[in-house]
Amino acid sequence: MREIILGTTGIRTPQNAFGALPIQRVDKQTAVKLLRGAYEGGMVFFDTARAYSDSEEKLGEAFEGMREKIFISSKTQATTPEKFWTDLDTTLKNLRTDYLDLHQFHCAKQCYRPGDGTGMYEAMLEAKKQGKVRHIGITAHLLNVAEEIVKCGLYETLQYPFSYLATDREIRLVLDTEKAGMGFIAMKGLSGGLLTNAEACMAFMSQYPVLPIWGIQRETELKEWLSFFEKDVKMTEEIRTFIEEDRKDLMGDFCRGCGYCMPCTVGIQINNCARMSQLIRRAPSENFLSKEWQDNMMQIEKCVDCGACKSKCPYGLNTPELLRKNLADYKEILAGNAKV
Repeated sequence: MREIILGTTGIRTPQNAFGALPIQRVDKQTAVKLLRGAYEGGMVFFDTARAYSDSEEKLGEAFEGMREKIFISSKTQATTPEKFWTDLDTTLKNLRTDYLDLHQFHCAKQCYRPGDGTGMYEAMLEAKKQGKVRHIGITAHLLNVAEEIVKCGLYETLQYPFSYLATDREIRLVLDTEKAGMGFIAMKGLSGGLLTNAEACMAFMSQYPVLPIWGIQRETELKEWLSFFEKDVKMTEEIRTFIEEDRKDLMGDFCRGCGYCMPCTVGIQINNCARMSQLIRRAPSENFLSKEWQDNMMQIEKCVDCGACKSKCPYGLNTPELLRKNLADYKEILAGNAKV
C-alpha cells in the first residue's frame, strides 16, 4: 500500500487511516476491539476530536502503553484561548498521553492567524512550544476558507471533505495543498455513507497525495478497509466508469449527514431525514419504511423555518427546502410501496 507523508510534519503513514467519530456510537469494549484490530491490521493514524463525546476516552483505553507506535490527531472547536486550553487538557487526559501528534482547529469558519485578535493561533503555538502539540493543523468544510488556509502558509495540515464526488476546484485544492508543503487529510471519503463501493473510494484516493480517514464503527467495515493492505487497489477503466455513473446520480446539493446542524428545534432527525431519498435508493432497507422512520420523516411537517439548521450547515445547504423535498419523495415511495 502507498505511504503518505503529511507535508512538513514528517508523519509517515499508510494511505489508510481510522476516523474515530463513529466509535462514539458503540460501547467501549466494541470500540477498543475495533481500534486495536485496526492497528494490528496495519493502520497507525487515528483521528478524533473533543467534540466526539467519548471517542477520545476510547482511544485512550485502546492504546495506553503503546503511544509511540501510533499517531493521534484531535481537534478543538474552541473559539477562545481559555476554552482552547480547557479542551486540550481534557483531550490529553482522555487519551492518556502528554502530547498530540497533530492538533487541529475543528470546522473552522475562519483562518486563524497571529495578531487577528482571537488569540487562537498564539494559543496553538504556545501548546506546541510546551510540547503538548507536535504539529498544527486545521479542518474546514467551506471551500473558500480552505483555500485561504492553504495560501496563508501557517498550517502543516488541512483536513477537508474529499471523495470521488469532488469538484475540479476541490481537486485543485488538494494539489495546491501539496505544492504548499501541507498534508491533506481527507474526511467524508464516503460522503456520509452515500458511497457504498469501498474499492472505488480507495482507488480514487490512491490517485492523490491525501490521507483518507475512514469512519469505522463495525467489524465488517474494518475488515473491508484492512483488506486493502493485502490487495493494492488502483484506478481501472471499470472503476472509472462506475465512478462516472455514480457521480451523475449524486452530484449537486445533498446532505452528507455530518450532523453539525443538530439538534433541531422541533426534533427532526435532520442528518438522516435530509438525505432519505439517497439512502432509501442506494442502501435499500425495509427499515427505512418502518413505522419509526415514517414518524421521523413526518416530523418534517413540523418545521417552523427557524433557520438554525441552515445557518449551521457547513456546506451552505438550504436544509429546510432539502427536508421538504425528501419528505415529498418519501411519501411517493410509501404510496408506491403500498400499491405493490
